[in-house]
Amino acid sequence: MNRRNLIKQIGIAGAAMLLPGRLQAFSESREGMIKGPFQPTWSSLEKFRTPEWFRDAKFGIWAHWGPQCQAESGDWYARHMYIEGHRQYNIHLKKYGHPSKFGFKDVINEWKAESWNPDALVALYKKAGAKYFIALANHHDNLDLYDSKYQPVWNSLKVGPKKDLVGGWVKAAKNQGLHFGVSVHAAHTWSWMETAQRADKQGAYAGIPYDGKLSKKEGKGTWWEGLDPQDLYAQNHPLSENSYDNGMIHRQWGWGNGVCPPSPAYCEKFYNRTVDLIDKYDPDLIYFDDTALPLWPASDAGLRIAAHFYNRSLKTRKSLEVVINGKILDEQQRKCMVWDIERGQSNNIEPLPWQTDTCIGDWHYDKEIFERKGYKSSKMVIQMLVDIVSKNGNLLLNIPVRGNGTIDEEERKIVEEIGEWMSANGESIYGTRPWKVFGEGPALENVAPLSAQGFNEGKGRPYTDKDIRFVSKGDTLYATVMEWPENGRVMIKALATGSAHYPGTISRVSLPGNSSPLKFSRSSNGLEVELPARSGLLSYALPLKIN
Repeated sequence: MNRRNLIKQIGIAGAAMLLPGRLQAFSESREGMIKGPFQPTWSSLEKFRTPEWFRDAKFGIWAHWGPQCQAESGDWYARHMYIEGHRQYNIHLKKYGHPSKFGFKDVINEWKAESWNPDALVALYKKAGAKYFIALANHHDNLDLYDSKYQPVWNSLKVGPKKDLVGGWVKAAKNQGLHFGVSVHAAHTWSWMETAQRADKQGAYAGIPYDGKLSKKEGKGTWWEGLDPQDLYAQNHPLSENSYDNGMIHRQWGWGNGVCPPSPAYCEKFYNRTVDLIDKYDPDLIYFDDTALPLWPASDAGLRIAAHFYNRSLKTRKSLEVVINGKILDEQQRKCMVWDIERGQSNNIEPLPWQTDTCIGDWHYDKEIFERKGYKSSKMVIQMLVDIVSKNGNLLLNIPVRGNGTIDEEERKIVEEIGEWMSANGESIYGTRPWKVFGEGPALENVAPLSAQGFNEGKGRPYTDKDIRFVSKGDTLYATVMEWPENGRVMIKALATGSAHYPGTISRVSLPGNSSPLKFSRSSNGLEVELPARSGLLSYALPLKIN
């Protein structure tokens, strides 16, 4: 994108921040950007190649855990608690009081993470088959969950838990031999927290502002005396256009459609915070919850972070061994990082590796989902994983963590069941590559298109015993039957005699980890396999190993 088009997108006010004279004032305070072959341009970042460890890993687990989990009332609590009449506003009133008196900064003060045991949780996730682990480094609420040089007060070592959460997670991941990543969401605080500037329109508190515009001087005699709420809320700016339209935040996610342009100081602070995070904790992966890269096209901060991250890997690891996840990518941008699809999956084999991120419940812990037994089952997760891997993708699964740092018994049961399947069948997942076609069966005929960054999850036809997904590893083909057929026989049409997909002979069909061959016959109708007795085997996602 050229500079003229960029200025058109963000408007005159935003364009001012991009003038060389304005940028110069902030460049002096930047964290250094490591030099190398990657430059902070899309054309330069196209040199990225997905490392083999990520392509082989296939399955990661995410702890999307921060202060918004303290209320145990679900995702986006820090925004919704300031929307009069919203479910989470009502929960906040009952639990904490009015947001003019008890704001999100005070929720942070309540959060102690007193039962957090990262070693035990990450060990559980490794046993479940995860090959990489991702921890939340900050969310749209803007609290850094690490020893943050550029968010020196509003971080988890100074307020709330008084612990280095990212530091604890990375140590646990290394102890378990897992690749480690961080998710970074704080680029959007600027507009996302605008609800904190509001006031009730009705009732006893009508017209009394919430705490979103408080300043340091107003903290005298409070627990936050000496702290500046604006370093957290970042609300010393006008509201975006149509800010009171609660859905507008989604339409302004790409820094357009009338969003109040972020200031140069805000953009540079985000850049400095993120480079500091990279240099302190040396992650293998960074997940950005942004359209393309953070703050694009309002700022080049995200481009500079990406170039630094890639060049740093070349310098410290002697090869490009790191990954960036980004959303809503165009064709060029998908060459620059790994495309992430939120709560959904591609309907085709993608030419480049990609990732689905989803959750068994809500992103932040929600006690109501636990109480109504509303989590995804282990069966749903495994079937998703099999489908995603057949299309050249990975699955990143969030297991919501309570405010105190633990997971509930239902979550633990689901994680353990995933581990049982992975222990028996992991060879059909790890290190595999897409085959000539990803699958066959009726579920292919009723698929849901992607919406924005994803959100087509669960909208297609349920899987049956006719739905099969394929992957290969060397000379071995794995055909995973999504449901156990009632008659104990599987017909694989793609492997019929004379098939262009598999013209060679088939000498053996077996189950992973079982040396006993299965009976099969091959005809013009397909490859028919007689399954063993189901005793001890799960009733779903049965991989057949074909040589």
